[in-house]
Amino acid sequence: MPMFNPSHPGEILRQYMGDDLTVSALAAHLGVTRANLSMILNGRSGISAPMSLKLDDAFATSEGFWLRLQTNYDLAQARRAKKKKIRPIATIRPQVKSRVKSAA
Repeated sequence: MPMFNPSHPGEILRQYMGDDLTVSALAAHLGVTRANLSMILNGRSGISAPMSLKLDDAFATSEGFWLRLQTNYDLAQARRAKKKKIRPIATIRPQVKSRVKSAA
């Protein structure tokens, strides 16, 4: 079941940092700019795949942990946005079924 209002990964990252680890120190450790890390921590930027791998290594989390947090956050934001209802494409389904039957 999808979360309806997950936290931005930057909020979770801030918790992982605790009180002792500074933004400057973590940025230097990851090899990124302080500004880039600060934008993530403040929810103004998302976590990319390369950043996710760096954070996975730094905090010993499972590979893709941070990217999954970002994806869940992005999906929740998209669900909340007003969107036009898209109908399924009916013409593709019969073609796919007929290909499967003929291949068997």
